Amino acid sequence: MFRSGIGYDAHRFKEGRPLVLGGVQIPHARGLDGHSDADVLSHAIADALLGAIGERDIGHHFPNTDEAIRGISSLQILRRVGQILAAQNYRIVNVDATLIAEAPKIGPHLQAMREKISAALAIDVGRVGLKATTNEGMGAIGREEGMAAMAVASVTREG
Repeated sequence: MFRSGIGYDAHRFKEGRPLVLGGVQIPHARGLDGHSDADVLSHAIADALLGAIGERDIGHHFPNTDEAIRGISSLQILRRVGQILAAQNYRIVNVDATLIAEAPKIGPHLQAMREKISAALAIDVGRVGLKATTNEGMGAIGREEGMAAMAVASVTREG
């Protein structure tokens, strides 16, 4: 059985936090605000994977009311999502995601992000597609108030 899911996440910028995207710390004046490391890219991928198997979103599995996971690395969230899939006999076919941000420049960091995400999900790096785009100055993202990411994931059921 072949299934697919979509994911979306957005976070506001916040002073005094590191900017983490795809598990990679990116030099920038502000980071993203959130209960975890606020890695919008990893969160969108996690939601796409959970959606592909009919599970509830990461807010259900990793609630922001759980102080035990405050500041958790989103790569750890991806690892746990991979375990949820494996427990239900699903195998990740591929993930593809787009980061939407005016700044900073993301292109130089895409390969490192692909490597971190593929390692967290225990899949070949060739199964992880990543892109970045801007919002052409429109809306909250265009005003550099925050960042967003969207993702698609495909899975297959084993056995």
